Amino acid sequence: MLSKNEWSPLKSVIVGTATKAKIPPIDKSLRCVNYAGEKNLNNIPSGNYPQVVIDKANEDLEILCNFLKKENITVYRPDNFPETNYYNYCPRDNVLVYKDKIICSPQPLRARKNEYLNLQNILKKFANNIIHLQTERKDDLYNEKCVDNQHILALTETEPAFDAANILRANDDILYLISNGGNEAGADLLQETLGTSATIHKVKGVYSFMHIDSTITFLREGLVLLNPARVKSIYDLPSFMHNWDVIWCPQPYDIGHYPGYCNASAWLNMNLLSINENLVVLEQHQHKLRDELEKYKIDCAMLPGRHQRTLGGGFHCVTLDIERKA
Repeated sequence: MLSKNEWSPLKSVIVGTATKAKIPPIDKSLRCVNYAGEKNLNNIPSGNYPQVVIDKANEDLEILCNFLKKENITVYRPDNFPETNYYNYCPRDNVLVYKDKIICSPQPLRARKNEYLNLQNILKKFANNIIHLQTERKDDLYNEKCVDNQHILALTETEPAFDAANILRANDDILYLISNGGNEAGADLLQETLGTSATIHKVKGVYSFMHIDSTITFLREGLVLLNPARVKSIYDLPSFMHNWDVIWCPQPYDIGHYPGYCNASAWLNMNLLSINENLVVLEQHQHKLRDELEKYKIDCAMLPGRHQRTLGGGFHCVTLDIERKA
């Protein structure tokens, strides 16, 4: 059995790399999915990320890897071949690991359609049959009316599409965020793929721009961390969570970003990696959040993530947990 929730003791994990990270040339998918909030096309960068960003991000990822190894967790890294059109920084976006299945998601960005290939040599160690969910990414999948209007989603329902980072696992229940990073057709396809092994719960009207893990974070069975700027009440979430204890995330410490490159809000402070029910990896400046977590006897390993906002991924995004102890 592979990983089926976000909090059981971690055994093996893929950690991303910033090497050769780039922003592809603008196309309809990139414009709508990643940059719906940007009015001016001239403000959207293109090409390789600055080398100083890549170097510092890789230094911080190495620190994370060394910490994980000291916790007796097996660490894998993506291949850099074939070279991607985007990056290998966030393996969480590409692949969903759930119980006995490994599923490559039908990512909405055209430039990321083959990114899973850099993980395949690792994934084959854990599953004989890797499921590849398909989508064509035709022009009518993207709704350009979403630009500068957060109430209109980037994706239509003409075909399924989602990043795996739109998903959180809680054993037999799975949260799926309807947003620019995943449509309802994608949730339906995932439910069909998983069959009766899980119930997919669609989370709607909470956060439109991208992934779920800066809005909702599972800490253990019955305990959830919520973003108060996006979630107003536990009753706005699926009914299986209505009796859970809630930690309302305090205002984040803004770590900033490289000038001209911002791919995540300051709420990325919530994007933590659970090592087990009593230990998480947290960005080193988030002391207010650490204080709240410690009230629930959750220790925090405070590690650097200097370019998490620049590259668009905190500790949850830059990792893909493959095995957790049952």
